[in-house]
Amino acid sequence: MTNKLVLENLKHRPIRTILVVFAIAIQVNLMLTLVGMSFGMLNDFQKRSRGVGADIIVRPSNTSILSMSAPTMKEAMVGYLLEQPHVSGALGTTVHNMEGFLNSATGIDLAKFKQFSGGFVFKQGGPWKNNNELIIDEYYATQRKLKAGSTVKLLNRDWIVSGVVETGKMSRIFMPLGVLQDLAGYTGKYSQIYLRVDDPKRTDEVVAHLKSLPALKDYPIYSMESFTSLISIDNAPGLRPFLNVIVGLSVVVGFLVVFLSLYTAVLERTREIGILKSLGATPMFVISLLFRETIALSIVGSIVGVALSYATQWLIATLVPASLQMEIVYEWWPISMLVAIFASLVGALYPGFKAAKQDAVEALAYE
Repeated sequence: MTNKLVLENLKHRPIRTILVVFAIAIQVNLMLTLVGMSFGMLNDFQKRSRGVGADIIVRPSNTSILSMSAPTMKEAMVGYLLEQPHVSGALGTTVHNMEGFLNSATGIDLAKFKQFSGGFVFKQGGPWKNNNELIIDEYYATQRKLKAGSTVKLLNRDWIVSGVVETGKMSRIFMPLGVLQDLAGYTGKYSQIYLRVDDPKRTDEVVAHLKSLPALKDYPIYSMESFTSLISIDNAPGLRPFLNVIVGLSVVVGFLVVFLSLYTAVLERTREIGILKSLGATPMFVISLLFRETIALSIVGSIVGVALSYATQWLIATLVPASLQMEIVYEWWPISMLVAIFASLVGALYPGFKAAKQDAVEALAYE
């Protein structure tokens, strides 16, 4: 009987019910979207780092896992690293951030890159033939609506897209190494150097040897396995506190939405509550009625919020795949739902107790 009363009340006020469900869904979707983008962008960075096919990465001093300093490693460093025991290949690249730091251009020597990692898988077009051409990956091509032969303006000059390649290696935009170095003011300088080892089992041994060299004492040197394992939310500066703040804001939003809706509902149902109390309903019965209504709204809103996260993922993948990536993080489904239910129940506390304390005679006389 109680559940039937809850259901009938929700059906009796469809607009309010829909608005509350939608507000809770937005709260859940906000959490899932931000967490999904955090995981998605970090995992995409991991994938593109592994896609080079290197065993070891050497980076400039004062460089963190997820950020780059200005290119400072001289070209001679490649030759020096190749002289070290068990190093069978070395590839230097120069990275220049652009477009609000959401994308970067990587300068490479195509012949050396092909020898080092097997080169690109072209979806359209092919390698550049002169210095005013560049290569882009399929995500960047989709976002900017470009194809082989298109013109794009970057670094204050027009470039011809010579080819569109499969995503998953280093960057979204690739330019001739020397050209990018000169345009960005880093002539003869590398942002990072990738190394291949003659026997992958010796990778840790080679890393230890490189770190022991006086000439490399200030350079962060990682095996690719350890480098990608460090790419996580906890190692991203400020990302964990940011997520905590967002979850906290979601709780506050959920609390306010449910508080206002249920407080309004109590006022609207003053006479109804008076009738229930005159028929013998106890304060706990009235509180139970409102709390069950709150839980029902929270569960439905959470389910809608999860469904909306798929829609958000599709929109991101369709509109801005090169700038943002989002994953569906299933572990956060129960977390976001519990947060929504908790915030909703907290928001229902005051209206619930206000309804329970109403005098039956005064409630019946309420207009």
